[in-house]
Amino acid sequence: MTGVVLSRASVWRLLASRLGWSLQRPERRAVERDESEIARAHKWPRIKKGR
Repeated sequence: MTGVVLSRASVWRLLASRLGWSLQRPERRAVERDESEIARAHKWPRIKKGR
């Protein structure tokens, strides 16, 4: 649109310094995760031993 070409590093410097943006990374696990429900749903059926 303006004819200006910037590298990724230059764009990041502009966003971080002039606009105050910061690096945001996702959490390692979902906030909505219900460990007790997952444990209940993923119980493996017992296998009867033959012989």
